[in-house]
Amino acid sequence: MPLELDHCFILVSPGAPEAARLIELGLIEGPGNRHPGQGSANRRFFFADGMLELLWLHDPVEARRGPGRDLRLVERAGDPPASPFGLILRDDGPTDSAPPFDGWTYQPDYFEPPQAFHVGANSADLREPLCIFAPFRLPPPAIEPARVNRELRIERVRVTTLATPGSAVLARLEAVERLEIVYGQPHLLELGLAGAGSRAPVDLRPALPLRLHWESGNSRATSIAPRAGRP
Repeated sequence: MPLELDHCFILVSPGAPEAARLIELGLIEGPGNRHPGQGSANRRFFFADGMLELLWLHDPVEARRGPGRDLRLVERAGDPPASPFGLILRDDGPTDSAPPFDGWTYQPDYFEPPQAFHVGANSADLREPLCIFAPFRLPPPAIEPARVNRELRIERVRVTTLATPGSAVLARLEAVERLEIVYGQPHLLELGLAGAGSRAPVDLRPALPLRLHWESGNSRATSIAPRAGRP
């Protein structure tokens, strides 16, 4: 199965004030939304072929008791050693693809059955990012062109985790094109953005575990557009 990265998220503070730093860098913020039954909300930054989601808990009780409770977002948000990242993947082949790794079915309130996510079995290990597979297709979200960073493309994504060695789920993700997993180091998400000329990298730590690399590459062969919609 040719897995591809759909989009990724970072768990942040309520209201995502960290988004202000991205806006200061000249990035355009897109529309956000809430996730009924999951107890979370987001602010989103769309690119020509991908999306970065800043996600926070707006209702911890719902997050603990709703259908998304086994994502353990409350525990991840309150545990500094926990990974704050989520990787949402898809298969660009036939629809209704078989899960690419061991895990469990998550039926969100915001999807009509039988559409559901497949969550990697490593979700119980808070040191590792959540790995979520969408075995179905949704049309791209309707977004005004003015709210998309259309000149920027996501060339590569690098995710660092404290876990060492990693789980079988993360080992499966090592084969995903333009996605790199690094083990045994502090949590960090690195995005390689191309299309706006060469600039010095920007490290947003400690406010946000994110490092942006501005690249001049144009090696895109396949898309990682955010077709899975939420979370």
